[in-house]
Formats: sequence, structure tokens, C-alpha cells
Amino acid sequence: MVGTLFSHTSTRTRTAFTSGAIRLGGTVIAYGPNDLQLATGEPLSDTGRILGGMLDALVVRDSVGENDLRELAGTASIPVINAMVREEHPTQGLTDIALLSHRFGSLRGLHLVYLGEGNNTAAALAHGLALIPGAALTLATPAGYGLDPAVLVRAQQTAKEWGSKVVEVHRVDDIDGDADVVYTTQWQTTGTSKSDPDWRTAFTPFAVDERLMARWPDAFFMHDLPARRGEEVTSGVLDGPRSLAWDQAQMKLASAMAVLDWCLT
Repeated sequence: MVGTLFSHTSTRTRTAFTSGAIRLGGTVIAYGPNDLQLATGEPLSDTGRILGGMLDALVVRDSVGENDLRELAGTASIPVINAMVREEHPTQGLTDIALLSHRFGSLRGLHLVYLGEGNNTAAALAHGLALIPGAALTLATPAGYGLDPAVLVRAQQTAKEWGSKVVEVHRVDDIDGDADVVYTTQWQTTGTSKSDPDWRTAFTPFAVDERLMARWPDAFFMHDLPARRGEEVTSGVLDGPRSLAWDQAQMKLASAMAVLDWCLT
């Protein structure tokens, strides 16, 4: 019995975990943002204690931070799966690395260039690729919209231990070397508006279009979706022959099933 608690919109992740649980022979109970007594003020720890006695696993996507998720998990006595919180999107990172492994085989020597906001997907990529010896990640982010400094330091420390590389730059022209993969995400993560009314001016140089992709003619393109066509990526790139975005989306089902299987066996 798998519970899914999604307080944010989700197409791919929610469907992947729901379909995955059913394909594995399970049953799913879906909770919306106002379905549990959390909406009336019940503590996370109390909610975790109750759900832990009735479910075998709980998949959570919320705007809460990791500490809140840990509070819920601390009393749940069942696996609580982070399907995205404010700081990180770990199941997206697992999906991306699974797809890269399927496409490239060995990831030693792989260079992934990420362009856009240093959001939760960027954090997941940084943590994940840092653990792969010989892999390299360049995060190209607008000034003021980079990866959380603590996350960057942690990823770079991990990279040093594992023989990989994680760097951040704030200009596209400062990206060094060839790229095997160019990756971007929606600039307004989960649709959240930015406080600076001129933020688009800072982000526009980081858009992925045909001209940028021509800089790395052998590179594949990745996007965690949903995409705002004509904003962070052109339709020509997203739908083009080098795009892995649609394979990425389908890989979410396999990775969700793998996570559930690992947690429940």
C-alpha cells in the first residue's frame, strides 16, 4: 500500500510513482494538499506516526524543506520517498543518471552543462554526478540565481573525494571545453514567480537554442519538463534529433519502480 502526498502539481513524477506502484502489484492512496489534517494544523510528526501504521511507503512532493520531510519520516516507520522538496529533486537526479548510463554506458569523462537557475533539479544533478568518478558538471547560472552555496560546497567536496568535478559559472562564455549533454529546466521552477520584475533579462542569455547547441554539435539535450517553449528552450531543440527530453520523461517510470522496489524489499 503506497500513499502519494502531492501538494504541488505534477505530471511525470506523480504518474510514474502511481503507475509504478500498480505495476509492482501495489495499491495507491492519493492525497491532495487539503486531504489530510496537516491542512488544519496537525503536526508532521503525528501525521507520520498515523500513516506509518497504515501504509507501506509514502511518496511526498511539497514546498516544505528537507527538515520538515525528515520530521514526517522520523515517526513514520516506513520509507518516505522525496519526490521533490524545495532544496532538491532526488528522483529526477536518479532518472537523469539512469538515462545517461543507458545512453553512454560508462559516465567517466562525461561533461554535462546545465544552464539556468540553480534550483532543486540542479542540486540533484550536482549531488549525483559528484559521485561518479571522472564525470564533470558545469552549472551556468545567472548571477544571483546560482546553486545554494552550501549545496555547491558539499557537491564539490564529494567530487574531490570521488574524482569528479563540479563547477559553477555565471556567464555562458565562461563554460570550458566540449559538452556531451546540455541540460536546462523551466526558469520559474514549479511556476513560482520571482521577486525581481526584470529577472528575465538575467536569464535570457542562458536560453538553449539552435545557435547554442551548434557550439557543441555532438551534444545531446535534456530537460526535466515541463518546458516553456520559446523561453528556456526553443521548440527546434526540444523536438530535435538530439533531444533526450522525451526519453527522460519515460525513464521516470522505470526509476520510480526501482525506488519503490528498493524501499519495499
